[in-house]
Amino acid sequence: MDERLLFEKLVNAGVVTERDAKRLLEDGSFSGKRAEDLLYERRLADEYDVVKVKSALSGIPWKKVEVKEIPEDLLKSVPEELINNYKAVPLNRDGDMLVLGIVHPKDPRAEEALRFLAKQLKVTLGLYLVVPSVVEAVRRRYSPFSGDIKDALRSIKVKSGEDSASPTRRVRLDEAGKGGEEAPIIKIVAATLKEAVTLSASDIHIEPQKSRTRIRFRVDGNLIEAQSLPPELHGPIISRVKVLSNLKIDETRIPQDGRFRAELFARDIDFRVSTFPTPAGEKVALRVLDPEVGLRSLSDLGLSGANATLVDESLSRPYGMILITGPTGSGKSTTLYALMQKLNHEEVNIVSLEDPVEYYIEGVNQSQVRPEIGYDFASGLREILRQDPDVIMVGEIRDIETADLAVHSALTGHIVLSTLHTNSATGVIPRLIDMKIEPFLLPSTINLIISQRLVSRLCDACKHKVYAPKDAELLIERSLASLPESQSALKNKFKAPFQIYEAPGCKVCGGKGRAGRLAIFEVLKVTRALAELIGSGNPSEQKIGDLALKEGMIPLRADGVIKALEGLIPLEDVLRETTE
Repeated sequence: MDERLLFEKLVNAGVVTERDAKRLLEDGSFSGKRAEDLLYERRLADEYDVVKVKSALSGIPWKKVEVKEIPEDLLKSVPEELINNYKAVPLNRDGDMLVLGIVHPKDPRAEEALRFLAKQLKVTLGLYLVVPSVVEAVRRRYSPFSGDIKDALRSIKVKSGEDSASPTRRVRLDEAGKGGEEAPIIKIVAATLKEAVTLSASDIHIEPQKSRTRIRFRVDGNLIEAQSLPPELHGPIISRVKVLSNLKIDETRIPQDGRFRAELFARDIDFRVSTFPTPAGEKVALRVLDPEVGLRSLSDLGLSGANATLVDESLSRPYGMILITGPTGSGKSTTLYALMQKLNHEEVNIVSLEDPVEYYIEGVNQSQVRPEIGYDFASGLREILRQDPDVIMVGEIRDIETADLAVHSALTGHIVLSTLHTNSATGVIPRLIDMKIEPFLLPSTINLIISQRLVSRLCDACKHKVYAPKDAELLIERSLASLPESQSALKNKFKAPFQIYEAPGCKVCGGKGRAGRLAIFEVLKVTRALAELIGSGNPSEQKIGDLALKEGMIPLRADGVIKALEGLIPLEDVLRETTE
């Protein structure tokens, strides 16, 4: 398919901007990659909007696919190389007709591979266009976990108490050492990492217990036990992780930190490793930094409606601060990365200070602070100003010096993105004043304050409507009543008796009733009235909050209640994470 013609149609359809299209085509020509693949990697458009345009252009129908409904025997009938190399997946087979989904149907190499497959299987082929996330989900189904572990355990020979004996580096998970006896351990570790990526786990915990080694994954914020292994394997497994992350194998008395990168499912995954000594042995925690999961657009995170409009307006301003606040684990870093991706254009110089760098974004100059050698946020921020930045991202404002430098950077014509630990958007102003920032500087410095929380997303396959209980109805009514007059359409959209959604669990979500997480937001814009209040002295959080509501701010709980009424998230999660 002619990519220039495709991008012309995408621009005409409003799917991508003309500037993004031009840059993607240039970058694709320079790197040898498809501009379309770069479009997906950088999350500059919704993949379903793209596939609709491709379908109209090519004449090939597109199909929305539920991957978990594809039969296992059908997957086994098609070689994994077809999926990995040509982005083609089996969807259905009816007698002599095999239906495939494909991302790039006009790729000559893919066409040749499909002809060979049809001849080999003695079938005729039917084609649908599918989106890349479908191919990725099918690829993950080729990674069985428990079977790999069992095979490794059957072949292993361990003696009680036996122990096995290199910045981010790329490793091969299947690379063996000198002794063949290491192969099963290597297989166990590799299978564990693959399964964590398959389940979109954010963390892996390898924990020594009295009578076993427990492996747990954190999925959608909750820890689940993934595997239980004999205690004799704990030492060799920890040693293997240390080898991968270039840590000292013989140092078990103090914590160590490391990092490594491996290619899994045709993309680079980073693993951040932390060891921790306990009486039973070393515990290891691995943070899984999967760009497929961690790099998301603002709409993917749940930012929509009036809040999304406020953020877009703020990002279009030439200078000023956007601050994100919330407790640990509320997704602040993910939102920061989404903001940077939205600002990431060829003519913009973005420089970041992070602790640590979690995801690498092409086109962004990212730097990791190292306080142990005196390179902290404050000293790094001073150096950034010599790098001719347009956008500065500071991972966190932790102290008075960093706060002062960030404020003055925003005053001198830079966009500054950062996070701050407060419980609400309205608490940011008093917190900055406590950090010795003069109140009169803040109105001309801060463009926007975003407070957020993460809640579970309901499974689309099994969710259904139910009437809200009486006590929940009262909470819903109060939340809708708290919406500003500018949101009268939302107020009128939902009427008592209110219906919310429940998800009992099904095969698609593994019986959990939940599938991923979504953020709820409170976005405070510094209006003229708020600027006057802030500049008048040291206003209380209560006064700022009352005026913000009058000026149109949608409260955090109200945003969550609306998402619950729309069937995106469970109401009980909203009530647990927010207050009135």
